[in-house]
Amino acid sequence: MKRFPTAIRDLNLSLYSPMAYIFMVVFSGLLLFLFYRGFFVVGEASMRFMFSLLPWFFIIFVPAITMKSFAEEQKTGTLEVLLTYPASSGKIVFEKFLSSFLLLCISLAFTLIVPLTLFIIGSPDTGEIISGYIGALLLGGAYVSIGVFASSLSRNQVISFILGVIFSFVLFFLGRPIFTMGLSSSLASFLSYLSLGSHYDAMVRGLIDTRDVVYYISVIFIFLYATYYLLEKRR
Repeated sequence: MKRFPTAIRDLNLSLYSPMAYIFMVVFSGLLLFLFYRGFFVVGEASMRFMFSLLPWFFIIFVPAITMKSFAEEQKTGTLEVLLTYPASSGKIVFEKFLSSFLLLCISLAFTLIVPLTLFIIGSPDTGEIISGYIGALLLGGAYVSIGVFASSLSRNQVISFILGVIFSFVLFFLGRPIFTMGLSSSLASFLSYLSLGSHYDAMVRGLIDTRDVVYYISVIFIFLYATYYLLEKRR
């Protein structure tokens, strides 16, 4: 981690901030509350309901994590100082992504109490749980890259947050009927492939396809490269 000083600095600033702990408590607490409320009604040893809730939580909470990545740096004028460092723009962008992604992983780790509970009281599908968490990490990584890009578009954190929410919402629901209604089947299929949600749905069902993994890695790369391009223009 010594090779990523910016990521360490940002992560430390987040962990020393009360807002980070408020975020983690609200994120994991509300998610667990909604899951267990539904779990005791249905009585099924499955995590599908929790995984179906995660995209909605990510759409709101991930932009809240990433909104200050570059917006705060631009507002305080420290971005110019950061750009004078010997590190390349690509490394700076990756470190900003890494710090936010690690904070998201820490928040997601609190939900591990759910599979532990399921194994105590029942016999859940281990493969489905593992694939669901892999899907959640990939989806979360895509949202973080989108949020970092949105943060680079404005020096105002609120605007960055709103842009992050809009971009994430549109890309997740791109293949849903709300967007594909009235379109040709070929165009609808194309939009469904571009949708973050269609690839995530497969993983929640316990199916891990290398094409889905490549898709998420490609989305992360595209948005990080777009952020890198904007940063290079500022150099």
